[in-house]
Amino acid sequence: MTYGSLGVTDQRKVVVIGAGMGGLAAAIRLNAAGCAVTVIEMADGPGGKARAVPSVAGPVDCGPTVLTLRHVADDLFALCGTRMEDEVDLITLPRLARHFWPDGSTLDLFADPEASYDAIRAFSSVREAEAFRRFDGLTRALFQAFDAPLMRAAKPSLPRIAVTAAQRPALWPALLPGLTLDGFLRRRFSDPRLVQLFGRYATYVGGRPSHSPAVLSLIWQAEAAGVWAVRQGMHGLAAALARVAAARGVRFRYATKARRILRQNNRVSGVELDQGSTLPCEICIFNGDPAALQDNLLGEAPRDALPKGRMPPSLSAWVWAFAARPQGVDLAHHNVFFTADPAQEFGPIGQGQMPLAPTLYVCAQDRELGQPPPAIERFEIIMNGPAGHPSFRSEDMACQSRTFPMLRAQGLTFSALPDRAALTTPALLAQSFPGSQGAIYGGSPEGGLAAFRRPLATTGLAGLYLAGGGTHPGAGVPMALLSGQHAATAAMAAPTSGSRSAPAAMRGGISTASRTTTRAPSR
Repeated sequence: MTYGSLGVTDQRKVVVIGAGMGGLAAAIRLNAAGCAVTVIEMADGPGGKARAVPSVAGPVDCGPTVLTLRHVADDLFALCGTRMEDEVDLITLPRLARHFWPDGSTLDLFADPEASYDAIRAFSSVREAEAFRRFDGLTRALFQAFDAPLMRAAKPSLPRIAVTAAQRPALWPALLPGLTLDGFLRRRFSDPRLVQLFGRYATYVGGRPSHSPAVLSLIWQAEAAGVWAVRQGMHGLAAALARVAAARGVRFRYATKARRILRQNNRVSGVELDQGSTLPCEICIFNGDPAALQDNLLGEAPRDALPKGRMPPSLSAWVWAFAARPQGVDLAHHNVFFTADPAQEFGPIGQGQMPLAPTLYVCAQDRELGQPPPAIERFEIIMNGPAGHPSFRSEDMACQSRTFPMLRAQGLTFSALPDRAALTTPALLAQSFPGSQGAIYGGSPEGGLAAFRRPLATTGLAGLYLAGGGTHPGAGVPMALLSGQHAATAAMAAPTSGSRSAPAAMRGGISTASRTTTRAPSR
């Protein structure tokens, strides 16, 4: 369906709250549909959780580092009359990731399944390589089966998925009720290192392998289709989207907070800003954590627009973003250093505590970009943790002691360790993103029907739509961009307001201003 087929004849006024990936995608699509779009963002620039911090080596990503399913972003640049490769330096990475274990073993995986097969055969055995080949085939079928009725659908269709599954018996082993990702992998791999590796994909959407459904194994296919690096960083991708959107007429107002969403005649009528002025609109896209609306942080008007209750939060993280000279290990762009005992990571996290022996993700931002890395390189290190975790100085220091000695034990050292200012904590995330409790992937993916409990783009208030990683179809850059597409499509398909009068708030409306955004991680 094209926007032109929706019969848009007048220029609707749109306010997008939040310039994260979902908000940018919605703004671009609504602008392409002929709307007058204004994006307000409380931070000083676009990106939301795709943010960076300064360092002596340049800006360091402290949010997402992986660009997958690039066609989703390609579509947005095309709507703006350009190409992504003309706006950012896009590099196809030669490998998906390099994986390290405490026993000294390493494994690289590739977009080419035969290259990964050969690597696993050399790493483990022919038997495990054959198990990988079967796993790769099954997850590819899962991805193809779930793409249209789940990820690309405005509303996930459980009956449609059930019909698809009934027609493809090969999918049944991954769809058994109550089967977790960890249990699914243990049935397929004998090598515990491979169970640990592929179970890690649950954390990419904020879940624990032992509590997340087996169907999340399809995330492997999102990476197996290719991984790209952006020389400017993922925050640079957000900046490029904002730049091409502005060139097409989207108006951006940074360092601007929304105080409350206004309504009149049971539909959105405007957005009141923190300084007291109002932006009238017929369509409001909220690109933030849906719980912020339920918590009355943007007034009473949108509070009841969402269903009662909320999903439990996903995982949070402690994130280091710094520059230093690495030594001792040949790093790829994406690296994972596994713990010897996953129970010492996910056990404490499940109890709301910092992991005792974490697995660490290390992004060497300057590696594999087609030229030798500089002497001082940029690094982002992510240690998973529970949402809602309080921040104490002693725990910040504990994070350092559980990060860098563990890396040193596996051979990786740095010329200088970062100080506390380079650390983003779950508590800082909670402060920076109201309503999130520090979760960096929205609602938790744990539980068999978690994917069907995420808030949809549409709400109970006419003219109000949701976008971002906290809404359907979920976390990750491509999913957040798709959420913006769902929001824009729903907004343009809805009937226009019959009223052109000035906006007014309902009696008794109150609000809580949003807090200042700082750096935040998300992979």
